[in-house]
Amino acid sequence: MTSARIVIAPDSFKGSASALEAAEALRRGWLAGRPGDEVVLLPMADGGEGSVDAFAAAVPGAERRPLAVTGPDGRTLRAEWLLLPDGTGVVELANASGITLLDPLLPHDAHSLGFGQLIADALDAGVQRLVLAIGGSASTDGGAAALAALGARFLDARGAPVPLGNRGLAELASVELEGLRPPPVGGVTVLSDVTSPLLGPDGAAAVFGPQKGATPEDVPVLDANLARFAGLLHADAEAPGTGAAGGAGYGLLAWGAHLTPGSGAVGEALGAAEAMRGARAVVTGEGRFDLQSAVGKVPSYIRSIASDAGAATLLVAGAIEAPTEGFADALSLTELAGSGDAARADAVRWLERAGRDLAARFER
Repeated sequence: MTSARIVIAPDSFKGSASALEAAEALRRGWLAGRPGDEVVLLPMADGGEGSVDAFAAAVPGAERRPLAVTGPDGRTLRAEWLLLPDGTGVVELANASGITLLDPLLPHDAHSLGFGQLIADALDAGVQRLVLAIGGSASTDGGAAALAALGARFLDARGAPVPLGNRGLAELASVELEGLRPPPVGGVTVLSDVTSPLLGPDGAAAVFGPQKGATPEDVPVLDANLARFAGLLHADAEAPGTGAAGGAGYGLLAWGAHLTPGSGAVGEALGAAEAMRGARAVVTGEGRFDLQSAVGKVPSYIRSIASDAGAATLLVAGAIEAPTEGFADALSLTELAGSGDAARADAVRWLERAGRDLAARFER
C-alpha cells in the first residue's frame, strides 16, 4: 500500500458534531484502514456554526471575548466573539441567535437580538473591522432585532417599539435610524452560506422557514412581514444572500455591510489551498448534502480547490439528498447507521466508520 497525504476538511454536522469533532473522527477511521498515511485536519465552516472556532484555529493570538446575551427565545445565555490581532472582530450569529439554541422552534417569535448584542460589544471594544458569520439562524426577523441592539428603532403606528421576531414586523409602521451605530472604519464583511434573495419563492421565509418550524400556512405570513420590513429600509432585497439567516443578510446590507460567500473567506483564512498541495485525496462533508450544498457550502468549495490541487474529493454527509457528481466517492451516515435518528444520536461513531470505509475503498 502506497502512503498518501490526505486532508480532512468537513463542516460541522449541526447538532451532532462540530467540524473539529467530525474531522478527528474521520481521521481515526481513516488511519484504522490506512495507518501509513499522512492525515491533515482542516475543520471548516461556511459562515455558519463553527466559524469562530475556525478563525480561532487559523489565526495565532486570536482572543475569545465572552458575553451574556439574550438568546433567540429571550433567555439569557453565554456567547462569545473573537478579536483578531489585527483589530478584526469575528462574530457568529449561531453562537447567540442560532437554531440549535431553541427547543421548541419558534418560527414567528425567534429573534436575532443576541447577535446584535455581540456586534455592539465588538464595537465597544474598538474593532477596526467586522467579519459576521450569519448561517444557522433561528429566526426570520430580517435582522431587525440585531439592528435594534445597534440602536435602530422599529415602531408601530403609536410610536411604540414592535415586539421582537417576525411577528412584530406585522405591526411595523416606521423605522428610526438616527441612533443606529455606524459600521467600523474598516467595514463589515458578512459571510453568507446561501445566495437566496430576501423575498418570494426563493427567499428567506419560503426556503428556510420550514427548517425553523414554519408550516405552509406560516410561510406567506412570514414573507409578507419581511416585505413590510424591507419597504421601510430600502436596501436591495434582490441582492444574493439577503435571504440568508432569516433575512439577517438584508438587515446587515441595509447597515452598510458587504455580503460574500462564507466558505471562501474561511478557507482563505485557514490556508486551505496551501494545505491541499500534494494531497491525493480530500475528505469533506456536512450534516445534509442537498441542492443548496452546490451554492456556497463547504463541500462544493472544498471540491473546487481540491480539484485545482489535483486531489480527489470524498464526501461524507449525514444525509445525501442531491447528486454527487464530481466527488470520487460518497457515504451517507444515515445509510451506514440504518436511519437518520441513529446517525444523529451517535454521529462521531458513524463518522469514524465512514472514514474507515472510505480508506478501505480508496485504492479501488
